Amino acid sequence: MGIYGWLQFAILVTLILVTMGPIGRYIARVLDPQDSPPPGEKVFGKIDRFVFKAMGVSGSTEQSWSSYVLSLLAFTAVSILVLYSLLRLQGHLPYNPTGVHGMSPVGAFNAAVSFVTNTNWQWFAGEASASHLIQLLGFTVQNFLSAAVGLAVAVALIRGLVRGGSKTIGNFWSDLLRISLRILLPLAFVAGLALASQGVVQNLHGNKSVASIDGKTTVVVPGGQVASQEAIKELGTNGGGFYNANSAHPFENPNGLTNILEIYLMLIIPFSLTVTLGKMSGSRRQGRVLLAVMMAFWALFAIVGASVESHGNPTLAAAHISQTASSTQGGGNMQGKEVRFGSSSCALFASSTTGTSSGAVNCSHESLMPLTATGLMVNMMLGEVTPGGIGMGLVGILINALLAVFIAGLMVGRTPEFLGKKIQASEMKLVVMYILAVPLVLLGLAAYGVLAPSVVHGIQQPLAHGLSDVLYNFSSAANNNGSSFGSVNVGTNWWNICTAIAMLVGRFMLIIPVLALAGSLGSKKKTPVTSGTFPTDTFLFGALLAGVIVIVAGLTYFPALALGPIVEHLSL
Repeated sequence: MGIYGWLQFAILVTLILVTMGPIGRYIARVLDPQDSPPPGEKVFGKIDRFVFKAMGVSGSTEQSWSSYVLSLLAFTAVSILVLYSLLRLQGHLPYNPTGVHGMSPVGAFNAAVSFVTNTNWQWFAGEASASHLIQLLGFTVQNFLSAAVGLAVAVALIRGLVRGGSKTIGNFWSDLLRISLRILLPLAFVAGLALASQGVVQNLHGNKSVASIDGKTTVVVPGGQVASQEAIKELGTNGGGFYNANSAHPFENPNGLTNILEIYLMLIIPFSLTVTLGKMSGSRRQGRVLLAVMMAFWALFAIVGASVESHGNPTLAAAHISQTASSTQGGGNMQGKEVRFGSSSCALFASSTTGTSSGAVNCSHESLMPLTATGLMVNMMLGEVTPGGIGMGLVGILINALLAVFIAGLMVGRTPEFLGKKIQASEMKLVVMYILAVPLVLLGLAAYGVLAPSVVHGIQQPLAHGLSDVLYNFSSAANNNGSSFGSVNVGTNWWNICTAIAMLVGRFMLIIPVLALAGSLGSKKKTPVTSGTFPTDTFLFGALLAGVIVIVAGLTYFPALALGPIVEHLSL
């Protein structure tokens, strides 16, 4: 990795470390406002009351975990139905300057599930298949709401950990609105202005024909509200893209400054939530331990990936074929890369997008070296805790922390405790449900995908790479990521149905056990710390937590990886 790559990495880490504290503490003030309400609360409070009255729900009465789940599921069902209807009818709806037709029933179902589950998997090209109305009222709105749902679940789990003897974990409707209006909207507004100032498209017109530089030909320039969608797409770890080329498109990501900003937006809230946990739990050291584990994994995958891509393909090097397209950008494997960004920047972006469940891309993941691709798959298979998606990343690492402390408790022969709560059989059953849900659907569907003749026919690459294609795409769908390998025809009914199933399982078969866990922990009294309590805010526990994350993922996924990207790497 050249000096340009190291400079990007250093700038990004510095930005995160400088801003995560204020943002994390602000999130805590918004969602736990008893002591110090956030600024503008009088104005926001009036908006809250108006919205709650219009919806006919109560935002002030706290809910049990089961009521919280039912509210969340009802909201999700309505969201899917509304977005599905918009997609089917978009050809008959206004604000459609490019004349886009309605989607097929299966395609619309997949797209609706995708955006509501914070996956943003797109089997279609955004500029060709979605009208401006859909991009605005469908996709952008869901980018806010799906991100808010994930963050609401994380805060509900924190409340379960920090409260004692409580039968409630908050109010879903209040959490949803507070997160959307007070956290996501202001941050996305500032980010959108920054992106638009650098040339990201932000207008209301459709395609325009303009003369090329030589004056002899004309080119079609697609318009739309790109900067505003790009801001929340990255900030909410949503992914997807207004254009088919995603963040590799110069209208979505024009230069190095916007590239750094987009990576930063993906990472900042997931990392900041460790500060929120420390603030709400009264244990800042606990938050720092989780932050250290998250950042260590993210930095490892980013640096290794950038190093591998910078060295290029050894097969081409042995044949004396030059791979260097831009020495200032690091050179190396430039296949599928933007010359504007280079190989190191691609690896940094790819590691961040797979680590945060974002799914946005600034290069072709299909053309990455097999070892880099292995890292991206592992990033997702770890449960997206590196640092994970908005809200669900913190949830994932807390689930692994509960598992780690339970194992530690067995080793020392006493009841395990985490943040003063005893972790017993009822909690561990929910933890196991959380851990097993994604591997079951991911590996099951991937296995069928490489055996069914009708599906195999759509896999364009043979042998190990073909398996990598299928494995990557189901890893992305089941972990609510949304990025993809492109050598598979994912627009068929089979892929649209199966990836929709994977997205639903990967979202709600995790959320339901987590909220049940929050309810179980919240009802327990806090246990005083004694000399026999295993400390969970130390370097030793951080190492144990990292080991548990690696072992669980390794035992689950290594055989599949060994047959796919690892074999491909060894064959170079």
